[in-house]
Order: sequence, then C-alpha cells, then structure tokens
Amino acid sequence: MTSFFRTAIIAVCLTLPTAALAETKPVEHLKTFLAHTRSLTADFKQVLLNEAGNPSQTSYGVFYLQRPGKFRWDYQKPFQQQIISTGGKVWFYDTELEQVTVKKLDDSVGSTPALLLSGDIVLEDNYTMEQQGVEGDMEWIKLLPKNQDSSFKYLIIGLEKGSLSGMELSDNFGQLTRIYFSNIKHNPTINPTLFNFEAPKGVDVFSE
Repeated sequence: MTSFFRTAIIAVCLTLPTAALAETKPVEHLKTFLAHTRSLTADFKQVLLNEAGNPSQTSYGVFYLQRPGKFRWDYQKPFQQQIISTGGKVWFYDTELEQVTVKKLDDSVGSTPALLLSGDIVLEDNYTMEQQGVEGDMEWIKLLPKNQDSSFKYLIIGLEKGSLSGMELSDNFGQLTRIYFSNIKHNPTINPTLFNFEAPKGVDVFSE
C-alpha cells in the first residue's frame, strides 16, 4: 500500500463515530457536538510523524461533511488528492498518480473509526472514551477501539468551546497523524454535487 493511500485511509478513519460510557464533561460535549452537527466545512493541516516523533509529511486542504455518511477531503498542498464518501462507497483519487481506488463502506471500514462525524454507528458500542484533560478552552477525549482487529491504537479528539479543533490518530504502523482544523463553519448549506465523484478519463480505477 502506498504512503498516500495509507494516509488516505487514516483520513477516512478520522471521520467515523467513536466512544464509550465515561460520563465526563468533555465526553458529553463531544456527544453534544456530534448530535447537533448536520454539516461542517473547515480548512485543515495534516501532519504525519514517524516513530521518532518527527514530521515526515505535512498536507493542507479543505474538509466537507454532510450527515449522514457524506464527506470530502480535498488535499491541495503539496499534492492534489481527494477522498470522497457517498452512497456507501469511498473514492481515493491521487491526481499525480492518475489513480482512483474505490472501497465499499461496509462493516470492515465501520470497525475502524471511519465516519466519526457521520453518525453511522453507535459510539458506545465501538469505543471506550477517556477524558484526557482540559487546557483553557480546549478539551481532549481519547477513544480506544473495542475491536481487537482495528487498524489503529487510539484516536484523540480535541474540542475548543464545544467545536471540533483537532485530532490525533496512532496507527498500527507506528505512525502518528495529527489534523488541525481552522475556519470551521458549523451546519452550513453545502452544494450536494461536492460529494459526487466521476473518475476522469484516462485514470486507472481499482475497486476493492
């Protein structure tokens, strides 16, 4: 699996429901945020760190969410790439490689944190939630998968004044992914065509 597609799958994973019964304020704030989020747009900065904790890749782009089950990551720098989910499928498009990979958004993806914000699975059934502390207006919640076959070790979600601010994912390859959100718009009207995807002519398409 290429570095991009591993990163892409992680990015998808950073969009799925999460958690368990730790009834603390940060946990309740996360549940409230998810319950009241129907759509969302934000700029993002994604940083991959190696086992030594050093940045190995930094990407920038725009994120779109429409519940239920629709999201789009537009990677703009340093390379143009897209991840689009709708209709039970996820498209991973690498413009430089001229390659599209299509995955079915089934139970195998649902067992990861895929679609955190989509609300497609019950939080308490899939994850254990632990409060990680509060720093000023920032609250941190750690999510541990109950599925032993999960592709990640943990996910940490940061909320600022009750809204999504950042995420950190530790995968089973020893890689850490951090995403920072800015210019967040909560429940905006989003053009539904943003979640449509048609492979450009001449690109290779692989279905799994």
